[in-house]
Amino acid sequence: MDLPHAQLTIGMYRLDVQVARAPQELETGLMFRRQMPSHEGMLFVFERPGVQCFWMKNTFLPLTAAFIAADGGIVNLADMEPMTEDNHCSTKPVRYVLEVNQGWFAQRHIRAGAKLSGEMFKP
Repeated sequence: MDLPHAQLTIGMYRLDVQVARAPQELETGLMFRRQMPSHEGMLFVFERPGVQCFWMKNTFLPLTAAFIAADGGIVNLADMEPMTEDNHCSTKPVRYVLEVNQGWFAQRHIRAGAKLSGEMFKP
């Protein structure tokens, strides 16, 4: 898919993310991809906040999902194993979900409560 890109920052770190908004984009996500550079990810944007659940069917990459509130605050993180159908859900309603390579947040000591910055998080 040829998706629009956005720049996100969290502390001193920067990510280049593909932005999925349309139903087909949200459904497909990172399925079937074999690699992703360490400074990239995918941001899923939902019309309104809700409890969001993700799984890894047809996804070959181990990923971490950050469930993010409308203001950019990380509600919770979930490590997800490839090719599984286990549900990983937000603990509260969220507007965004950011998927990055597994370990990206842990290596940078980023936890729930941290806040992302970017154009989409502005009121």
